[in-house]
Amino acid sequence: MARIGRRGFVVGAAGALAALASAGDAAASSAAGATHGRHTAAREFRGMWLATVVNRDWPSRPALTAAQQRAELVAHLDTAVARKLNVVILQVRPTADALWPSPYEPWTEYLTGSQGQDPGWDPLGTAVCEAHRRDLELHAWFNPYRVAVHTDPSRLVENHPARVHPEWVLPYGGKLYYNPGIPEVRSFVQDAMMDAVHRYDIDGVHFDDYFYPYPVAGQVFEDDETYARYGAGFPDKAAWRRDNTDRLVREMVDRIKNSGKDIPFGISPFGVWRNAATDPLGSDTAAGVQTYDDLHADTRTWVKEGWIDYVIPQIYWHIGFPVADYARLLPWWNDVVQDTGVDLYAGEALYKAGDPAQPAPWQDPAELSRHLTLARTYEGVRGHCFFAAKEVMADRIGAMARVVADHYPTRVRPPD
Repeated sequence: MARIGRRGFVVGAAGALAALASAGDAAASSAAGATHGRHTAAREFRGMWLATVVNRDWPSRPALTAAQQRAELVAHLDTAVARKLNVVILQVRPTADALWPSPYEPWTEYLTGSQGQDPGWDPLGTAVCEAHRRDLELHAWFNPYRVAVHTDPSRLVENHPARVHPEWVLPYGGKLYYNPGIPEVRSFVQDAMMDAVHRYDIDGVHFDDYFYPYPVAGQVFEDDETYARYGAGFPDKAAWRRDNTDRLVREMVDRIKNSGKDIPFGISPFGVWRNAATDPLGSDTAAGVQTYDDLHADTRTWVKEGWIDYVIPQIYWHIGFPVADYARLLPWWNDVVQDTGVDLYAGEALYKAGDPAQPAPWQDPAELSRHLTLARTYEGVRGHCFFAAKEVMADRIGAMARVVADHYPTRVRPPD
């Protein structure tokens, strides 16, 4: 599978949507002197997430033909180039399934409408090839533990690992999850993910924010029996759960390194590790969810210990939001990555721009551009990632075009 080079750069771009690149270019050129900050002339991460779960971004619906699916995928890649992005984070394992011919898990239902049905092509292999032709990095995005967005195991294909090993699975909040406390589960999900690492010339491995599930009022994640079996030596269940998540991360790091592939491993956690009221090391926030306490993911330690290569905190709030102010969270994360060698990229809520359900700042096309302007004042911030591809393409109120005009006068390479 030929490609131009892992960190190569091409100014010109193929694709029917390349005309988008011209939008705002004149303004960008005239503003280049004013915005020519640390990142503009150097390398920076300019990414977008491309979500496949429940057909969020792609394919637009299940049961399209292979040609239609491929055409939609290529259109997203062309849009990324037109917007002067350089990384696409493609969700390739949304629900204990696969967007490649995996020997471990079935084909995802989001391709054909039927789990386990061969779509007639290799989406991940095609995505890697087509991304590289456009000088885009392709990071493979895996969700480790989510099995289904329903609680009925009989809806899974008969040979699904969750049906073969029902003792691995717990229902919670209307979904099915693998139990992170079972060592065999951790080993299996790593095997399933590493199959893609071994097979394909991907440019990165990416986890999102789902480890233990987000809390649901009135419901309990029933892992008492697992804790009784494996939790000896821990002061409480929460500490044991955090250790389980730590083990997943550390073991995945080791397996990627041992694969012989020189690719980064990054995670995009919920934006708040802990509130300062909970922990003096935490951020000046009052968030209702804290990853350390609620998702049992000690994201700050992963950075401080240098276990991961990059972190993309989902700082999905506007500047001035009282509960979780972007302008307060960004410097907190900047301080966390200092002297760690871990790259910091800010996760941006493009999906909120122009959403009538969102507060007034999100109705302003300049809100996201202000985020990037602020980020240029922090040495540790090496780029941004936008959620998600559907909004990068539609750009409801022109917020993405404003980012491009104000901050992306030319394409640049991602960080090494």
